[in-house]
Amino acid sequence: MTAGLILRSAVRADLPDIARLVRALAEYEREADKFTATEAEFDAFMFGPDKLADAVMAEIPNHAPVGIALYCRTISTFTGRIGLFLEDLFVEPDQRGKGIGRALMRHLAQIAVERNYNIVEWRVLNWNEPSIEFYEHLGATRMTAWHVRQLSGPALTALAGGAATHG
Repeated sequence: MTAGLILRSAVRADLPDIARLVRALAEYEREADKFTATEAEFDAFMFGPDKLADAVMAEIPNHAPVGIALYCRTISTFTGRIGLFLEDLFVEPDQRGKGIGRALMRHLAQIAVERNYNIVEWRVLNWNEPSIEFYEHLGATRMTAWHVRQLSGPALTALAGGAATHG
C-alpha cells in the first residue's frame, strides 16, 4: 500500500479534482467524447439540497487526489434493503498497483457494512480485463443472468412523448 495514503469524503473544494478524475476515467474507458459533466453538475448532485451521490478521495502526501470512488445508494425491493452502487472507481495510471484501488473498495465495503447495506455493486466494461481481474480478486461475482439496458437521447425523448422509436 502507498505510504501515507489518506481516504476521505469528498468536499466541495474537491470539485475540480472530481471532474478531473472522472474525465480521466472516461478517457480510459474510451468514452471521452461522452464526458460532458461540469463542476456545477457534480456540485448539484453531490452537495446540493437533493444530494444523490458521495465520493471518497484517495490522496498521497504532496499530491493532488490520485483516486476516487463515486457512489450512490440503491434499493432492493426483493430484500427490502439498501445497497451501494459504485458509479466510478479510478486511480491515476502512475499510482496503480500500489493498493489504492483495493483501499477504496475496502472503504466502500466498510461504509456498506456500517450502514447495514446488503450489497456493493457496479458495472465494468466487458473489454476491461485488468479491472475485471481486479474485481474478481476482491471476491466479486460476475453477473451473467442480467443485461444492462439504457434509454437515452432521442429514444428517451420519444418514449416520454408517447411514441416508440422501434417496433
